[in-house]
Amino acid sequence: MRTLRPVVALALLAPLLTATPAAAEPPEFGACPFDGAECAELSVPLGEGSRSISIAISRVRATGTPAEHRGALLVNPGGPGGSGLEYAVSKGAKLPESVRRSYDIIGFDPRGVGRSAPLDCGELGGLFEHPAPEPVPAGRRAESEHLQRLRAMAEDCLQHNPDAAWMNTTSTARDVDRVREALGEPKLNFLGVSYGSYLGAAYAAQFPDRVGRMVLDSVVSPDRWHDFDVRQAFAMLDQRDTLFEWIAAHPEFGLGETKQQVRKTYSTARDGLTGSFGPAEFDNLVYKALSRTERWEPFARDLSAHVHHGAPLSPALPESDPESRNYEAALRTVKCADSRRPTEDEVIGSLRALRAADPEPIVTGLEATTCAYWPEPVEPARFGHPDMPPVLLTQAEHDPTTPLDGARRMQARLPGARMVTLHDSYSHGVFASQRNPCVDDAAANYLLTGELPADDLDCQGSGLP
Repeated sequence: MRTLRPVVALALLAPLLTATPAAAEPPEFGACPFDGAECAELSVPLGEGSRSISIAISRVRATGTPAEHRGALLVNPGGPGGSGLEYAVSKGAKLPESVRRSYDIIGFDPRGVGRSAPLDCGELGGLFEHPAPEPVPAGRRAESEHLQRLRAMAEDCLQHNPDAAWMNTTSTARDVDRVREALGEPKLNFLGVSYGSYLGAAYAAQFPDRVGRMVLDSVVSPDRWHDFDVRQAFAMLDQRDTLFEWIAAHPEFGLGETKQQVRKTYSTARDGLTGSFGPAEFDNLVYKALSRTERWEPFARDLSAHVHHGAPLSPALPESDPESRNYEAALRTVKCADSRRPTEDEVIGSLRALRAADPEPIVTGLEATTCAYWPEPVEPARFGHPDMPPVLLTQAEHDPTTPLDGARRMQARLPGARMVTLHDSYSHGVFASQRNPCVDDAAANYLLTGELPADDLDCQGSGLP
């Protein structure tokens, strides 16, 4: 197995000279590379030295009267690695009208993403070669080869990105505060979805007195990234069983009349894939479908067409276009820069535990396994603060991407936080996503008035499609 060059690892851990950053200048907004917003760039310190990078931000102006205006609402779509520049437009359009009238919606590309000093990890250990190797190693030889690929991923990232240690959530939270300051906002009003919830909680840890109205949607746990990824993988198994039952209840797909029959059809199709679309690519497709129930019918129809007519299945990430390469690079870099790395034994132990639970686990989301070969983080992420004000969390009961138990653990780190739980919901993304009036009204009222529910709130979802 290859080893990291010592100079790379040492460079990442070397302390940098400290300097107090200058006050953030008001941004000069101009045209965006897309319609519906105005864009600007903001200089932020890279780390603890004198070097800086530019953060791209966008703004969609509030549509209401001056009397209705409540300032800026920063939004983040998740990831890590998700570009948020256009998110001000796409998410802004879905927000309740009262929120759109009251807030300028501010999007941004976090450091390492999109137009903000984008990361590129080169070949990422062969991640963009298709078909990829079988993603679930069985046996010691396959496990050893799997570890070698993870080491290659880490080595590619570290050699291509000497500043990788500073591409972490703690630094991104400081960038968010620079955006707040540049916009002249005394407090940060924030909507963070998925990883955005993790970012919001990390902001509160550093700047508790600057937290304004904060909605954290589909909440990531405060656990080490590897532990979060493994918990998610087990949740995906439960979700896939639910999907199999749902397909079995829809005979028009012709994939089986029972969950067991659907499972057999699924496994046979996966095992029989040839060409550039193999089991790893299939698992990527399934992973994406499992996160949102509106994707279940298209997935079932595609699988049916493949089984009965030999139709090709839809392409799935990771692809080799610049945007996808950046996403995959940032996803792993941020996770590895945020939390304590797993050992090789922990990585293999997790894979064996998943295989013991199911012979065909979905391990697509186990990106933090490559962190076994990274240096320890210089700034591990921290969450919440005793002096922060209460904030609002929104969460689907059966979300497999950010499971409910982890969301509750994050809630415990945020003093006085209220959680709105959407029961009988199986999709990732709740506020201004599933169009549930109970959730949307509670979150909008909080953003407009600052009033939280008196206690945790239970809302009823629509169930399976």
